[in-house]
Amino acid sequence: MVNLILLLLILGIIAFLYSSVGHGGGSGYLVVMAFAGGSPLMMKPFALILNLAGSAFSFIGFYRAGNFKFKLFLPFAFGSIPLAYVGGAMTLTDEIYKKILAITILFSIFRMVYHFKENTEMHRDINPIFGILIGGIIGIISGMIGIGGGIILSPVILLMRWGNIKETAAVSALFIFVNSLSGLYGQMQSGGVHLPENMVYAVVATIIGGVLGSYYGSQKFNLPTLRFLLTVGLSIACLKLLLT
Repeated sequence: MVNLILLLLILGIIAFLYSSVGHGGGSGYLVVMAFAGGSPLMMKPFALILNLAGSAFSFIGFYRAGNFKFKLFLPFAFGSIPLAYVGGAMTLTDEIYKKILAITILFSIFRMVYHFKENTEMHRDINPIFGILIGGIIGIISGMIGIGGGIILSPVILLMRWGNIKETAAVSALFIFVNSLSGLYGQMQSGGVHLPENMVYAVVATIIGGVLGSYYGSQKFNLPTLRFLLTVGLSIACLKLLLT
């Protein structure tokens, strides 16, 4: 019982911190499952379902604050949704899966460590073809390992100056939701979904963390100390996955 409560607390904190920047937390959930000795067959649907819960409420928070730009979201989603389905239907060996996951975690670390400052310069309009291409690449990676892809997409948007910080968070949140749904459906079609016990409790913890995180991220402030601690944990997990 104590272990379950601790696990739920960790999942809630991950959801809170990730949703504060418009992310679902998939890479964080996968780290927890990897340390718990989970297999990719269980890890992928576990993270994708939690992504659906966390990103939905994160998106609602940023959308209500008036930060969503459909024109920015559309080309990424157009490229990513079909390829997230393809990626979700793929089966990887444990070794390849964990190496790709480790590389993805590096994006999470970058997003948590690097503090993007609000750019006062005029934002650029995205080239739709380029957006579809980027979305497709992120989509297939997302489906393969069980993340929504926002942790990869958001630094790209900010570095290319296609949107401001909160617009990026809103677009990333919905991007994660549609990718997670597509990837989960692809996995269901390829051989079913294997979920751990107490999944319902994990979803509830994620929803609570996602709601609070999106509120503080869209309306209040970010929590640098907690995000630093999460970064340290992700760094340790990344090294473990690369070296084992």
